[in-house]
Amino acid sequence: MKFKYLIVVLLTFSFSEAQWLKEKGKGYYKLGSWSLLADEYFTNLGGVDPNASRGLFISSFFRHYGLSDKINLIGYIPFFVKNYQFAQISQTTGKEYEPRREFNGLGDINLAAEFKITPLGNWAFSGTLLLGIPSGKEVAGFDGSYQTGDGEFNQQVQLNFGKSYSLGKQAFYLKSYLGYNNRSGGFSDELHSFAETETQLWNSKLLVLSRLHWIRPLYNGTLDASNASGAIFANNIESFTLGGEVAINLGAHWGVFLPQQLLYLVKSFSKETSIREDFS
Repeated sequence: MKFKYLIVVLLTFSFSEAQWLKEKGKGYYKLGSWSLLADEYFTNLGGVDPNASRGLFISSFFRHYGLSDKINLIGYIPFFVKNYQFAQISQTTGKEYEPRREFNGLGDINLAAEFKITPLGNWAFSGTLLLGIPSGKEVAGFDGSYQTGDGEFNQQVQLNFGKSYSLGKQAFYLKSYLGYNNRSGGFSDELHSFAETETQLWNSKLLVLSRLHWIRPLYNGTLDASNASGAIFANNIESFTLGGEVAINLGAHWGVFLPQQLLYLVKSFSKETSIREDFS
């Protein structure tokens, strides 16, 4: 899909989440919403076709909890997903020839456990096992294309690593991970690369961070683009995201995050097609 707009609003119950594991009994909570709106999509031949304006809106709850000093539990629940299409109006007569369509439901839930690994020097290490639960609807709406999930059960393993560093008198942290996502249902497996750096300003009242995330499919699945043409749930999507966040501390336990996607690049669905990119 060729995205025109990306809007994200996050409300958090703690100010920051570092690479290092949470202590026993401590946690991190995030309530967030984001939206995509597009009127063009990439075809299975690598071209770009016009489309009726389609949108996706997701509200979610995120929880990171220290079960012990060495094991953390993580959960992501997209409790409200709206997949919709605007009504189609004739430019000649002004009459509606196709009504607004939408489907609301639960999205795909992610559950994970993070395990502490012995540090090496000033580097912190951990491992993560993430399970993607197909709790969303793979086929939904009047024509089946208003899905709220991809319908596949995936298992992702990650090696996480991070460290603190300074530039002059300003303290920063860096966290990163390398992951392998094993996907079922004919979807291709994926390689994930992620990096993030953060610093706090104004006596820790303002947090500024930047991040990048690269997802690379291995093209070893059996599905092609026809399984979800024009949808973010299609197979063999490679993406590179560059973005950041600014967070304002509202007290000892509350904060508001204002994320921004600076760049979103998407490659064609099929390895054999020409490469197309899109700016968001």
